[in-house]
Amino acid sequence: MKLDGKVALVTGAASGIGREVVKLFIQEGAQVVASDIAAAGLDTLTAEITAMGFAPPTAVTGDVSDRAAAEHMVDTALAAYGTLDIVVNNAGIMDEFVPIGDLEDSLWRKVLGVNLDGPMYLCRKAVQIMLPKETGVIVNVASVGGLFGGRAGVSYTTSKHALVGLTRSIAYHYAKKGIRCNVVCPGGVATNISIGNPNPLGMERLQTTLPMNIRNAASDELASIILFLASDDSSFVNGAVLVADGGWTAG
Repeated sequence: MKLDGKVALVTGAASGIGREVVKLFIQEGAQVVASDIAAAGLDTLTAEITAMGFAPPTAVTGDVSDRAAAEHMVDTALAAYGTLDIVVNNAGIMDEFVPIGDLEDSLWRKVLGVNLDGPMYLCRKAVQIMLPKETGVIVNVASVGGLFGGRAGVSYTTSKHALVGLTRSIAYHYAKKGIRCNVVCPGGVATNISIGNPNPLGMERLQTTLPMNIRNAASDELASIILFLASDDSSFVNGAVLVADGGWTAG
């Protein structure tokens, strides 16, 4: 019961890593607000957790790239549970591996909106709740694409680099206020995140970085890492960039 009595907000909760985080957090004693743009996925998650014998999360449908929708997610936690202790910014989208020469404004705005604006909106709102208590934890989910230039297209790469910077800034400015902020940078993960129609040039560049002997992670493996960062087990970990890529970037 590492999160007993804690209230957590998890975005991108309808599938993949977010889904496993919600399930694990509830098993560890947290009360959870699960948000996603996919209402049907949230319904399935709620039913699954109920069938496991646990109280289901409070589900809220919305697009994190919309400021009002993102802030409503935080307000939902306050209305349902009276506070907010943990935020997991997991919602994210891919960019079809498009390099800058082929980039259209619409793709750039869409990817930056979900992958960067959304976490910023949620962190900004959540910090106002955490400051009076002088305690709180934020875990952002970036990517090895946020550390290197050849793991995605220009939009995704830029958004995840910026998310690492956002994390470090929050950690530095609020360390003395009891608020911790860390970022996980996964490599390949077996999720259903959509790549769409990948740009051939971007895919060709990616292939040169792929190791031959490293598997994709399972979503529950990443959930366990996020639990560590969200719990008191990591009480002295702040501003950290935790790479979980099975050794992809080690060589």
